Amino acid sequence: MDVDLSPKLAQKLYGGDGGSYHAWCPNELPMLKQGNIGAGKLFLAKYGLALPKYSDSAKVAYVLQGDGVAGIVLPEKEEKVLAIKTGDAIALPFGVVTWWYNKEDTELQILFLGDTKTAHKPGSFTDFFLTGSNGIFTGFSMEFVCRAWDVDESTAKALVGNQKENGIVKVDVGAKMPEPNKDHRNGMALNCLEAPLDVDIKGGGRVVVLNTKNLPLVGEVGLGADLVRLDGNAMCSPGFSCDSALQVTYIVRGSGRAQIVGVDGKRVLETTVKAGNLFIVPRFFVVSKISDNDGLEWFSIITTPNPIFTHMAGRTSAWKALSPEVLQASFKVTPEVEKTFRSKRMNSEIFFAPTN
Repeated sequence: MDVDLSPKLAQKLYGGDGGSYHAWCPNELPMLKQGNIGAGKLFLAKYGLALPKYSDSAKVAYVLQGDGVAGIVLPEKEEKVLAIKTGDAIALPFGVVTWWYNKEDTELQILFLGDTKTAHKPGSFTDFFLTGSNGIFTGFSMEFVCRAWDVDESTAKALVGNQKENGIVKVDVGAKMPEPNKDHRNGMALNCLEAPLDVDIKGGGRVVVLNTKNLPLVGEVGLGADLVRLDGNAMCSPGFSCDSALQVTYIVRGSGRAQIVGVDGKRVLETTVKAGNLFIVPRFFVVSKISDNDGLEWFSIITTPNPIFTHMAGRTSAWKALSPEVLQASFKVTPEVEKTFRSKRMNSEIFFAPTN
């Protein structure tokens, strides 16, 4: 496989005093286009408001940093106003209109990962803004605007033309904004830092998996996701998605090393990964990571709502299920070597703590 799999950083697309929006470009990360995946990051300063918009792609949003407010208008035209915080994952199906607001001193950072198979441009999100200098109604004539909204021309011109900013604005200090409704979080968001752990290995790492059970909306999005926290110098078992899913991984914090092995046993990537990097593992390719001293944390989407993984090391690995005779013949080793191999990692699953 000749496609460049090396991790990349997002590039700024637009922004101002209220914040900025960054995205990964398919030209720099070709697997985005090949895998029909889009990826972007929103940064909101204090009083920053990301203007209402909808997208041509279903997404999962993950709050990387800060506390804020999210507005989500569902297709049945009901607005949900959620308080959001670091670690929140939010499923955003097709057809939803969203806005995001930060009233805190700490910058609000939100990651967006999604499926672009129905998008205008494979590997990229196309957003359609309801307001602002590039809002949908700036393209209609005043006659159409007046008739659509049942307002006179002066009102229509104010509604369409007053907001000169594009995408992100800074709200005036003291301006009243919607207050979150705590009930609106139910079924809409899951905090990955507080959710029950699916895997917890002492000295190794922890995993929270988002699926249709704990966040039903991911079924509509068509994506699963997980948050993995690897302890210092620990290893994540080599593994692959056995249901033909792509893994799209964003490094949240820390650093480490990653290797990916593909067709014909060839290593297609060996690299250092660090916070802010995004990389994609092709279907059926095997990936493994080893964290540096301070550990490694990543958030991934998998292009199926209930992913299944096969691991190639550890207690639950495929090796342990194979009969001794097959392993001996396959490795071309003696029974003693096979027994030694089989006896290892019997108490370890997925994550391996560093050896002393």
